[in-house]
Amino acid sequence: MGNKEVIQKIKESRHNKIKFAVADIDGVLRGKTISKDKFLEVADGKMGFCDVVFGWDSSDKVYDNVQTTGWHTAYPDAKVQLDLATYRTVPWDGELPFLLADFSGDQGAGKAVCPRSLLRRVQQMASNMGFTGVFSEEFEWFNFLGTPNELAAKKYSDLHPISPGMFGYSMLRPSQFQSYFNDLFNDLEQFDVPLESIHTETGPGVYEAAIRYDKVLKAADKAVLFKNSVKEIAYRHGIVASFMAKWNDELPGCSGHIHQSLWDSDQKNNLFYSGNPEAPMSGLMESYLAGQLYCMPLLLPMYAPTVNSYKRLREGAWAPITASWGFDNRTTAVRVINGQAKSTRLEMRLSGSDANPYLAMAASLASGLYGIQHEMKLTAPPTTGNEYAQHEREHLPANLMDATREMKESEVANSLFGSDFVAHFTATREWEWREFMRAVTDWEIKRYFEII
Repeated sequence: MGNKEVIQKIKESRHNKIKFAVADIDGVLRGKTISKDKFLEVADGKMGFCDVVFGWDSSDKVYDNVQTTGWHTAYPDAKVQLDLATYRTVPWDGELPFLLADFSGDQGAGKAVCPRSLLRRVQQMASNMGFTGVFSEEFEWFNFLGTPNELAAKKYSDLHPISPGMFGYSMLRPSQFQSYFNDLFNDLEQFDVPLESIHTETGPGVYEAAIRYDKVLKAADKAVLFKNSVKEIAYRHGIVASFMAKWNDELPGCSGHIHQSLWDSDQKNNLFYSGNPEAPMSGLMESYLAGQLYCMPLLLPMYAPTVNSYKRLREGAWAPITASWGFDNRTTAVRVINGQAKSTRLEMRLSGSDANPYLAMAASLASGLYGIQHEMKLTAPPTTGNEYAQHEREHLPANLMDATREMKESEVANSLFGSDFVAHFTATREWEWREFMRAVTDWEIKRYFEII
């Protein structure tokens, strides 16, 4: 649907308003509801949107260490551009028109630090090289009984998942909240975020869903919309959905695995497919993978952006701890999936469900293109069996501060994404770490309150 058709469709809508949203540095949607008349005034241009969306964290606490915006700039408006190609209607809100937006047309710092604008630039880089990135993301998340107010009043303790026990791929558990389960599949399809599958994972009240693949920017849009939509749909059923990477130290964490392949410019040929059973990866695929493995420790905060992310990345927890790869191996950071011409791809298993899809996909695609540009070759053999049992390979940074330091000092990161983005993003991760270090946790109180 072209821009003129979208504008006409909204003109003819029975609604007198539309919703639009931008994604902040954490991938959280921040938006407004505006009148139809306002939309028609700005549909072909730009409008102001307070640049505090670059200047505060996920709890609306303003950063004290970023240069992009702050008290020193008085939080002016940045120029936001509605992307009419993202038009869809919200089935659980009376088919209200909805659009995504970004800051790609902003002449200030907004363009440099906006996650969606960053992925646009990486997508263009791939296009300039003659490639089309085809991506999809799958998410795991836990579901709890109650409302946000009720869980907050209990200080997120004594939580009750919607189903008990460890029962992955269960045919019984979805019937406990059948209307919720069915609404997820059906409403998301109507919202143009179609799922390939949904099922229970191992753990109480945990689901996993795989989103249908698309070109990389559209795939990231769908991933961001998926997370927000699941939360909205869950509210309607008296459920709170959590995409936290690790909410309980005794249970598996929540992943956000990214499936990806490169196709030619008209998307007719999968360039990862070799056609040779004896050499299942094309040379291009090998260079792409080599680039990802090389860049992985330098871009880790883009896959694991929170303090909590690193609680998931531990031995034996279905998450990687090294920059490793293997054929159909779920203990490595990258799983090579060889199949038919259509399905040959890589699965980046490093990213958690708490990652910003725009940034995680930008990191995946840019590092793969880096490997192609530098004609990189794989220097380590594939892992066969248990990667956790391999002790010669260096582990990835074990916490957010160490990972952020590596990215901040990395020439590769700055060359791929620009110094403005890297400076801003790493400053926000340093802030996240400092906020954590100020906090007194339940673990500390239980351990030290009386005995020490």
